[in-house]
Amino acid sequence: MKTYVAAKLHGLVVTSAEIEYSGSATIDGALLDAAGIEPYQEVQVIDLQNANRWTTYALAGAPGEFQLNGGAALLGQVGDRCIVIAYQMTEKFEGAKVLFLEGNKVARVIEYPRAT
Repeated sequence: MKTYVAAKLHGLVVTSAEIEYSGSATIDGALLDAAGIEPYQEVQVIDLQNANRWTTYALAGAPGEFQLNGGAALLGQVGDRCIVIAYQMTEKFEGAKVLFLEGNKVARVIEYPRAT
């Protein structure tokens, strides 16, 4: 088994940060659904403003929401653009959906093709 990208949200903008939380990333539930990321699924967050990268889990939030919770609230700030990646373990790459966002809304979608 190998670990491959399964879904990606590219250009998600941090809308809030809450240190007094047990830890996770709250992300617009419709975006999670569109990308195929489930609530409580492990995700990696990459902050494009400061190069911080961390692993957490996704929580479904309100439309347009991307809140950094717990310790992650110290790794980014409101207005930072981020990438959120979910992975899967499989024998071969099964393809992945990538949502490019503007203003935390889908601007375009591409699919990484399955391995042949």
